[in-house]
Amino acid sequence: MPEDVVVAVDGLTKRYGSATVVDGVSFDVRHGEVLGILGANGAGKTTSVECVQGLRLPDSGTIRVCGLDPIRGRNELTSRIGSQLQHAALPDRLRVEEAIALFTGPGSEPVDSILETWGLAHQRRTFFGALSGGQQQRLFVALALINRPEVVFLDELTQGLDPNARRVVWELIDRLRAEGTTIVLVTHFLDEAEALCDRVAVMRSGRITALDTPDALVAAHGGTAVVRFTRPDGVDDARLRRLPGLSDLMHSGGQVELHGDRPLIAHVGALLVEVGDIPDDLEVRQPTLSDALLTMIGEDE
Repeated sequence: MPEDVVVAVDGLTKRYGSATVVDGVSFDVRHGEVLGILGANGAGKTTSVECVQGLRLPDSGTIRVCGLDPIRGRNELTSRIGSQLQHAALPDRLRVEEAIALFTGPGSEPVDSILETWGLAHQRRTFFGALSGGQQQRLFVALALINRPEVVFLDELTQGLDPNARRVVWELIDRLRAEGTTIVLVTHFLDEAEALCDRVAVMRSGRITALDTPDALVAAHGGTAVVRFTRPDGVDDARLRRLPGLSDLMHSGGQVELHGDRPLIAHVGALLVEVGDIPDDLEVRQPTLSDALLTMIGEDE
């Protein structure tokens, strides 16, 4: 395994009876990288990540995390990884500050500091069972990151969080990456994947169908950029058709609509500046990871 690879998965397969839910999955995660795993419900994302953490026994394939087999090296690995599971629970009568104190170790921040960071200071004496869903999620994420793990697995990281809490989590993920923490992130939020992930693996029917940077996936599968505006004097079809990157020109409701690659947007802007007439109704739409994902997984999403 190359020195910079922290997680290595080769041919991972998991079956339940006659159903194969993970089918020969292979990927690696490099030191300090944030790898996102996307796909429709039932694609095999959570099962794959649980196998990688040693929480489920795979039927075949090899897995190494920090050089360790997650099953045979479970005891040693536990102290080196952090985990926030999609479905997790704590005793209803456990107070928030007690849960944090229970999970802290020698390298952890003080309990009071952790409570402030995660907006849980006012709930420090609150029982887990009395927390809202968003507050419980904040607590689980805090517990996953509390001891500064080498590798952290986050499954539906910001599900149930309010916008402010999402922002806090995103900032913390950026800080962890800057500090060299390796992160595997399972998410349904495509803006989250675009903002946080260095690479994204797309799963469909138990298999990885694409693995690349968000920008590369958008370029390959996201479709065209669209620029729409009322054409000013001095800009005719012939002039527009000479623009680099143009793939199609249409007329719609008195406007022109240009389709092409993303650099086309800049060329259109330069042309409008040159003629000195920028239309008030100028609209630009760039392809997104959501567009790319819908193309790759079709009706499964």
